[in-house]
Amino acid sequence: MVNLSLYTTTAVILLDSEGNRILAKYYGPRNNYLTSKEQKQFEKGLFEKTKRANGEIILYDNHVVLYRNNIDVFFYVVGSAEENELLLNNILSAFYDAVSNLLRHQVEKRTIIDNLDLVVLALDETIDDGITLETDSNVIVSRVSRPRTDTTDIPITEQSLLQAYHTAREKVAERLLRGG
Repeated sequence: MVNLSLYTTTAVILLDSEGNRILAKYYGPRNNYLTSKEQKQFEKGLFEKTKRANGEIILYDNHVVLYRNNIDVFFYVVGSAEENELLLNNILSAFYDAVSNLLRHQVEKRTIIDNLDLVVLALDETIDDGITLETDSNVIVSRVSRPRTDTTDIPITEQSLLQAYHTAREKVAERLLRGG
């Protein structure tokens, strides 16, 4: 019989296109990489294995790893070899979609580094100590995003010219991103 546990995730790792760490969090009692040196070695081997691959899932060093590549960033969710791949995929999708929404669909290294606080908060809302908290990206975004008080609540007739320009530019960009 399988030993069921709430601890689903061993690590979440973000690497750039050269294999350098942007963000990495290792979790729980199943974490085999206790020192920074072991973590960096695992990340280097993982990157070498996935940098040219077109898949979404691999078995690496007795861990199930789901990953996604976007422009110059690799997102990895690592679980134990016995972990359910569908659950890990839901975690990866929710975290990636939340980050994408928070960064206004500009998921690239520079934007992630500039908004690292939001990315870390999104990760903390998704996973806590290896336990999955949320797999709905919209809920994660609503918990993380800061309420915008700059121009969205002010009627356009009462905004300054610069504020009105920024509001119009954002609305046009949103429509273009939605394809309508």
